[in-house]
Amino acid sequence: MDILIMTLVVGLVVGYLDSIIQKGKEFGIPGDLVIGVLGAVFGTWLFGLLGLTTYGLVGNLVMTIVTAFFFLYVLGRLAHR
Repeated sequence: MDILIMTLVVGLVVGYLDSIIQKGKEFGIPGDLVIGVLGAVFGTWLFGLLGLTTYGLVGNLVMTIVTAFFFLYVLGRLAHR
């Protein structure tokens, strides 16, 4: 349960940071928040599917941040097409 809450919070933070970095150009602040959470949840699921494990709070935090930013980047690139 703690991992789920941490994943959701980190997804919100990453979405917010992305909206600041890109100045809300892509999806706006609410959209970036939702996409950040979806990216974090998707990344957690994908890491489990690939058999990759993270240990401890720092490992989960890094994995969640990386996957949420990656998800936002990919969706941003797809939106420009």
